[in-house]
Amino acid sequence: MKKLTGILSVVVLLSGQSLFAQGWGTVTGKIVVEGTPPKLPLLVTKGDSTVKDANVCAANDIPNDKLVVGEDGGLANCFVYLYKRRGKVDIHPDLKKPAQESVTFDNKGCVFVPHVMVVRTDQKVNVTNSDACGHNVHTFPLRNSGLNQLVAANDKKGITVDFKKGEPLPMQVTCDIHPWMSAKWFVVEHPYAVVTDKQGKFTIKLVPAGKQKFRIWHEIPGYVKKDGERDIKIDLKDGQTVDLGVIKVKAEDLMD
Repeated sequence: MKKLTGILSVVVLLSGQSLFAQGWGTVTGKIVVEGTPPKLPLLVTKGDSTVKDANVCAANDIPNDKLVVGEDGGLANCFVYLYKRRGKVDIHPDLKKPAQESVTFDNKGCVFVPHVMVVRTDQKVNVTNSDACGHNVHTFPLRNSGLNQLVAANDKKGITVDFKKGEPLPMQVTCDIHPWMSAKWFVVEHPYAVVTDKQGKFTIKLVPAGKQKFRIWHEIPGYVKKDGERDIKIDLKDGQTVDLGVIKVKAEDLMD
């Protein structure tokens, strides 16, 4: 009996170690536009009295945030994420819980702020309204229940949105009252998803070591491929930083 207990203890110990023995690493890179990026027309022109709630919504020009390109050609607002078709992703102990229990999504100047964001299934979205006019938040998920709810003018408390399941792709979010307003939320079940910054750069830390697949998605071209492949495959070693290098998106693929 003692021998059996000892064997079971070793098995439990080894199985407990196997979850973390592979280690953790970092994935980084940069996404740039190849060629001269197109200039998307303004969504709203300052002073346009024909738009809904013009006193608020036409107080300033509203650019099209679907395409944000830095001075060096870096492509902002790309989602970069660890992709796993089946099964659970090993999560580092430091990332088991999100840094914030909720993320804020504001209506400001008749624009959604931020334009793109990652939301974990163990987070909530607090939708607020900084404008002196009403808005509504209308979500179009594939796996979760959709939402279409009014957010009153100057509502700093806002409404709360949560999700039970991860989404396969970023979902569309709109305001039906002001149809030019749109955003993208990517609901994920793990912490290994980020958005590129204004220089097109990204860094994902504490990624489980081993063979992994990453994908990149932007709302205009859709999947961004590296070397012609949608899945970017890596073999990450413990303590290693894998630089995916510069990933290029052709300018002609960014016409909205």
